Parts: sequence; C-alpha cells; structure tokens
Amino acid sequence: MLYVIIARDHTESLTARRGARPAHLERLQALQAEGRLVLAGPHPVVDAADPGEAGFSGSLVVAEFADLAAAQAWADQDPYVSAGVYQQVEVKPFVKVLPA
Repeated sequence: MLYVIIARDHTESLTARRGARPAHLERLQALQAEGRLVLAGPHPVVDAADPGEAGFSGSLVVAEFADLAAAQAWADQDPYVSAGVYQQVEVKPFVKVLPA
C-alpha cells in the first residue's frame, strides 16, 4: 500500500538540512531502485523552485510500504529526523486515484 510522509521543518534548519541531504537522498534512491517511490521533494518557503537561503518548510514522500508500521519506522529513521531538521512527521495511508 502507498503511504504519505509529511514532514514539517524546524525554523532555521537549512544548515542541518544541507548537511543531512546526501544521506536523506540515498535512502530515497534506495526506495526508487526498489520501485517503491512514487514521488518525493521539499516544500520551499517561498514561491520558487530554488528558494536559496529562504530554505524549506518541510518535505513530502509518497512511497509503498508493507504496512503503516513499516512506513512509520522508515520515516523515523530519516537522516533529517536525527539531524534535527524535522519538528513533526506525519505518516498516513494514501490511495492514488489519478493519474491512473
């Protein structure tokens, strides 16, 4: 089943985010290689693809996991969590309707 992981950053977390980004991307690339990643990306603070020093307010991941517990465990191990980037992470089941 698909699950959505919605994370909200702490304010002033851009430096920590940059430092943890390689490890964060490595985990996402592993999901992609397994064919389980639907989409992933950050939420810029400003209306721009590259927000520069304004940074990001959080992230979104949609991926396939065996169950909610597995999705939550994966989210809990995110390098952004251990680096203190995220202040809140929510994991919920997700049903993709469109595009078919």
